[in-house]
Amino acid sequence: MPIEPRAIIRRAKWMFTGFDKPFMLIVLSLLCLGILALYSASMNAPGRVEDQVRNILLTFVLMWIVANIPPQTLIRFAVPAYTFGVALLIAVSLFGLTKKGAKRWLNVGVVIQPSEILKIAMPLMLAWYYQRREGMIRWYDYLIGFIILAVPVGLIAKQPDLGTAILVLSTGLFVIYFAGLSFKLIAPLMLALVIGITSLVVTEKHICQPDIQWVLLHDYQKQRICALLDPSLDPLGKGFHTIQAIIAIGSGGAFGKGWLKGTQAHLEFIPEKHTDFIFAVLSEEFGLAGGLVLLFLYLFLVVRGLYIGANGSTLFSRLLAGALALSFFMYAFVNISMVSGILPVVGVPLPFISYGGTALITLGIATGMIMSVARQKRLIQS
Repeated sequence: MPIEPRAIIRRAKWMFTGFDKPFMLIVLSLLCLGILALYSASMNAPGRVEDQVRNILLTFVLMWIVANIPPQTLIRFAVPAYTFGVALLIAVSLFGLTKKGAKRWLNVGVVIQPSEILKIAMPLMLAWYYQRREGMIRWYDYLIGFIILAVPVGLIAKQPDLGTAILVLSTGLFVIYFAGLSFKLIAPLMLALVIGITSLVVTEKHICQPDIQWVLLHDYQKQRICALLDPSLDPLGKGFHTIQAIIAIGSGGAFGKGWLKGTQAHLEFIPEKHTDFIFAVLSEEFGLAGGLVLLFLYLFLVVRGLYIGANGSTLFSRLLAGALALSFFMYAFVNISMVSGILPVVGVPLPFISYGGTALITLGIATGMIMSVARQKRLIQS
């Protein structure tokens, strides 16, 4: 018996019922802006834009699949995903592949980077834990949460991969905070961070001397921080990225030089211009106006994600969506601060803008989970 076209249309509409249209529109806007910037940054590398379009299509397929999985099903993946991710990180520390001095990859027939799994598995795991403790959370539950968080973060930082460690750490901390951790306990840590940064700035001339060893950091990490404090110390080495990116951002002025007319990018002064430093390309060609548009898009994305999380039907949904929404903020904040010379270079992509399949797929899965929370709420209401 043939299927009626109306039945197919109704079924297709149902499969997209409850999707949060404003949230989806913001993601699409960011992806379109990213393609414009990538096209300009990749004029000397044919095929890169086509690769990114394929990555986007794959990301949308995964996003749609995840968005159609109810939160009560997603919660079942929390413990297996976390356990699997930590096991892979341990395997990396034992017999992982080393590239450019970092042991971050594992060959399992194909080369994978297990730390990417924890960007999703960490908020899932902590949201699962506090869902089980709902209504009876005690002080030691926050301590257990920190232990759950510390294990993978420590393994990732040891690789070393400071950028991913910061992202996993921050996403986990967002879940713990939303679960009810008092701000009074966080304030001393923030104060200590401010004091530490101030001390670095004040004592920069002394601690950045070649004969001074930093106990807790590798030499290359020390060089990155010192180059951030004073890029002129190594203008053709560690400070080169920061100096050239700042020149590109400043030369864009209020409205930019125009699309495809950026000189810093096209004359190859900006390293990694299609990935980590694509914000410099965008700022040079679209100026302050383009940068503000990008910042407002991220602001709307985070606010809408937090709104979806606040209206989640369960504690698990609220914690998961809220933490993932703020993870978008961390991605953007770390990348833009890195490119602008506020933070050291740590290799964090600009969300939905930078070229790359792995990071985009991770962001797409996170977006799908937030959409799943929104969809479940709307289906319940209808």
